[in-house]
Amino acid sequence: TVTLEHLPRPWNTLEADYQALLRALDAQRREQEGKLGSQYRDMMEYYTIWAHQIKTPIAAMHLLLQEEDSPRSRALGEELQRIEQYVQMVLGYLRLDSESTDFVLRRCDLDAVVRQAVRNYAGSFIRKKIALDYQPLRVQVLTDEKWLRFVIEQVLSNALKYTRAGKVTISLEGEATLVIADTGIGIAPEDLPRVFERGFTGCNGRVDQRSSGIGLYLCRRILKQLGHGIRITSAPGQG
Repeated sequence: TVTLEHLPRPWNTLEADYQALLRALDAQRREQEGKLGSQYRDMMEYYTIWAHQIKTPIAAMHLLLQEEDSPRSRALGEELQRIEQYVQMVLGYLRLDSESTDFVLRRCDLDAVVRQAVRNYAGSFIRKKIALDYQPLRVQVLTDEKWLRFVIEQVLSNALKYTRAGKVTISLEGEATLVIADTGIGIAPEDLPRVFERGFTGCNGRVDQRSSGIGLYLCRRILKQLGHGIRITSAPGQG
């Protein structure tokens, strides 16, 4: 940051006027920065409150839908779950840019995290008739359970969204790599280098207008802060 605290003593009137102008401009800059910072904090607070408040009607709708077991109620439940996922994405986006990300690092049973994520998408697996190939992983990981589950759910959501038939496989590669594979439509080679960019949707996203281009961007940022990595390999038509 450039400051004007140590300007040399002016040699003449012209230089004194020039320094006075610089100080006036610097004061205006500081004032604008203060206003922008205040506006940003207000915006963050508003959207954080909004995201928490909207969870109440979402929970109420889940309870109402549980009273009826029909194809219609199950379909509505899936759409409601998608809304809930978008709300979680908003909260994740806000928290990652805040001073505190509320990470709680501890050793977790990876199977417990994966099973919870899978359970949340059980309805989608059944409705789309997508098989799940999952064998116990039997591994402990040092991570934040809540944030890691968010990432796994996002990857599962993408796998289900772009898989019309076949299966999703969850396995362990080596001792420390969780693999989530699908038999979906795959990703175009020219899109692969950019899938983690914020707002990038690629060819698949242009076909599916619901794609936001935020999910995988958040996944990479979260995992980087947790000390984990993420990568994608794909081919069109092969998942």
